[in-house]
Amino acid sequence: MSDPTSPPSQDLSGPDDASLAIPTSRGAQTQAALRHLKNKRPVPDLDFTVHTMDDGTTASTVERYNKEVQAPAVAIPTDDMFYSQEFPDRPNLAFLKQHFFREGRLSEAQAISILQKATEILRNEPNLLEVEAPVTVCGDVHGQYYDLMMLFEVGGNPEKTRYLFLGDYVDRGYFSIECVLYLWSLKIWYPDSVFLLRGNHECRHLTDYFTFKTECKHKYSERVYDAVTESFCSLPLAAVMNKQFLCVHGGLSPELTTLDDFKNINRFREPPTHGIMCDLLWSDPLEDFGQETTNEYFVHNHVRGCSYFYTYHAVCAFLERNNLLSVIRAHEAQDAGYRMYRRTRTTGFPSVMTIFSAPNYLDLYNNKAAVLKYENNVMNIRQFNASPHPYWLPNFMDVFTWSLPFVGEKITDMLLAILNTCSKEELADDMLLEMSHQDTEHFDPNAACSIDSTAMNHSTVRVIEENESSKENSKNRIRQKILAVGRISRVFAVLREESESVSELKGLMGTTKLPYGSLEAGAEGLKRQIHSFEDAKRSDRENERLPPTKEEKEKEEREKILKAIEEATHLPQSELDAVEAEKMMEGINIEGINI
Repeated sequence: MSDPTSPPSQDLSGPDDASLAIPTSRGAQTQAALRHLKNKRPVPDLDFTVHTMDDGTTASTVERYNKEVQAPAVAIPTDDMFYSQEFPDRPNLAFLKQHFFREGRLSEAQAISILQKATEILRNEPNLLEVEAPVTVCGDVHGQYYDLMMLFEVGGNPEKTRYLFLGDYVDRGYFSIECVLYLWSLKIWYPDSVFLLRGNHECRHLTDYFTFKTECKHKYSERVYDAVTESFCSLPLAAVMNKQFLCVHGGLSPELTTLDDFKNINRFREPPTHGIMCDLLWSDPLEDFGQETTNEYFVHNHVRGCSYFYTYHAVCAFLERNNLLSVIRAHEAQDAGYRMYRRTRTTGFPSVMTIFSAPNYLDLYNNKAAVLKYENNVMNIRQFNASPHPYWLPNFMDVFTWSLPFVGEKITDMLLAILNTCSKEELADDMLLEMSHQDTEHFDPNAACSIDSTAMNHSTVRVIEENESSKENSKNRIRQKILAVGRISRVFAVLREESESVSELKGLMGTTKLPYGSLEAGAEGLKRQIHSFEDAKRSDRENERLPPTKEEKEKEEREKILKAIEEATHLPQSELDAVEAEKMMEGINIEGINI
C-alpha cells in the first residue's frame, strides 16, 4: 500500500528519455573538443637551421662550425683524377696527398692497383738493401697520416730526398690505410730513392689483433686488406746505409753473425714467433744497455713475449765483425723522438740509435717525433710535434653505440623518479595499511576463542614492535635501492661525459674492462686513474707484446671450460671422461660466458 503523502512515482527510464540523453552527452563532448581545437596554442615557430649554445651564442646547423676546416671529400675520384696525366700508369701524387688529407677514399680497384704495382717493385728487392747517403731515416709511423705529411716537410720533398723507412706503418692510429697507399705510391714513383722496410706490425697476426684490419673493412673491404698483407710479405728486412750503418726495425739476433746471413732468410711469409726473422722485427736493446750485470749476449725478451734483448757486448761484437759503425733501429717510442745508446770503445760512435717518428703516440704519450738526416758524414736529428687530425671514435665506433651511456643515464633517471614518487610519510602509511590488511586476512571471526587481557596486551606490544621493525627494514631496503640506482646513474653519466678518458684508460690497461670502482669515483677519479700511469710507455707494454695466436687463445679458453666443468661436477680433470667433457663443451659460447 502506497504512502498517500509521498509524491506519485514517475518512470524516468523510458526509451525516449534515454535516447535523448546520449546524444546530448556526446554533443557536449564534441563541442568541448571543438572548442579545445579552436583555442589550441599555436605550434612554436622553431628555426631548426639555428642552434643556440649553452653560453647563448648561436650557430648554423647547415654550415660548418669551423669554416677553416675543409669538409671531408665524400666522392670517389674518377680514373682521370686518380692517374697522372704525364704517366697514366702511375697515381697522381699531388691529388692523393690532398685527397687523403681531406679523409677521401679511393675505389677498391684504384687502391688495389697501387698495392699490386708497388708489390712488384718490392718483391724484386733483396732482403738486405744497400742505401747510399744522403738519406733521411724514419722510424714508426703507426697510421698517423697527418704527422707523416709533417715528416715530409721536415725531412724534405720525396721528389728530391732519399728516404728509408724502418717499418710499422699501420695499427694504433686511425689513418693506416692512407699511410700505406701514399707510401706505396711514392715507391711506384721513386723506386730508387724511397725504401720501405718491414716492421713487426706488417703482418696478419698483429693487424687482425689491433686496428688495421677493422680500418680496412670500415673504409674499403677485406679484399683490400688481403692485398695489403700480401704486399707486407714482400718488404725487405734491413738495409746497410752508406756501408756504415745497419738499419733494421727491431735489432740483432743470435743467428745473425754476418751480413751474408740475410741472404738465407725466406721473407715472403708471415713472420714466425722465433728465429732470425722474428728477432730482426721484435728484438730490443737490454733495459740497462751498457750497464749490464750479465755476460750473456742475448737474454729472453719478457716484455715482448718473444725474441731477445741484446746487450752492449753483443752489438759491439757484431759491429766489429762486420766493420760497421752503428745499428739504427725503431720499434720503441721515445720521449724526444730518438735515443742514443752507449758509444763503442773502438769508434766512439753510439752503438745503437733508436728513431721514432710518430709524435704524441696514441694521442697520449705527448712525445716528440724525429727523423735522422745523414749527409756528408754529418748526422742531424730533426724533431717535430704532432699535427691536428680528424677525430675518430674508438675502434671506428658509430655514434649510436657511442650514445648508449646517454640512453642508460636517462633510463636510470626515470627509475630514480619512480622510486622517489612517494614521501616517507606515504611510505609508512602504505606499509601500515598493508600490514593491517594481512592481519585481517588471517583473522577468523567464527573461531571460538578466549583471550586473556594480559596476553592480549603483550601480544599487542609484540605486534607493534614487529611492525615497527618491519617498517624500518622496508625503508632501508627501498633506501638501498634508491642509492643503487643513483650509483648506476652516476656511472652512466661518467661514461657519457668522460667517454674519451674511459677509452684512454682501457687502452692503457690493454683491456675492455675498467678497474673496479673507476667509474664510481667520477670524472676526477677517472683522470687520477689515467694520471697514475706516470710512464705511459710502461703502462702500454701489454699492447707491445706479441699477441696470442688463435690456437693459444682456443687452448686457454678450453682450459677455462674444463676448469668450470671440474668445479661444477666436483670431479678432478683427471677423472673427467674426455668424450663426456667434449659433449659438455659443445654449444658453449665462449664469448657469451664469464668464467
